[in-house]
Amino acid sequence: MTLILGIDPGSRATGFGVIEVDGNRLRYVASGCIRPEPGAHPQRLRTIFRGITEVIERYSPQESAIEEVFLGKSVSSALKLGQARGSAMVACVEHDLPLAEYPARTVKQSVTGSGSADKLQVQHMVRALLGLQGKLQSDAADALAIAICHANTRSSMVKIASARGFSRRRFRS
Repeated sequence: MTLILGIDPGSRATGFGVIEVDGNRLRYVASGCIRPEPGAHPQRLRTIFRGITEVIERYSPQESAIEEVFLGKSVSSALKLGQARGSAMVACVEHDLPLAEYPARTVKQSVTGSGSADKLQVQHMVRALLGLQGKLQSDAADALAIAICHANTRSSMVKIASARGFSRRRFRS
């Protein structure tokens, strides 16, 4: 049984999601958003760092995953997103938590089957995969999707490693 922390970084809202993985079964543990108060950017980054630190200390995940930065509307926005992402990453590293990184397209593909899925499709599939009722905050749903993507990738890697142990030679009688 493994707890995985998924992080959807943002300077205005950083989503987090914690899931438990037991074989092929996924179970929802927690999710939410860290919303820094408007103000100076360095203080917002500190709030993100402290918020992720609190989540790690509360739930004690064994692994973590975060979305990679993408170039959005502007270079300035991408830089701020990268800094928010860095704050979350440092919180993970400070707790010796292994950290995987995934592009948004890979996360969407893993959860919905389509790399171009919209936010509503991702939310719907996260609820379905985790057996959740009701509405999820968008950033929290994205963080849970990142954790699910990591669980799926991790499971695939274990299967690949196991398969490499098999000999592909044919037996002759």
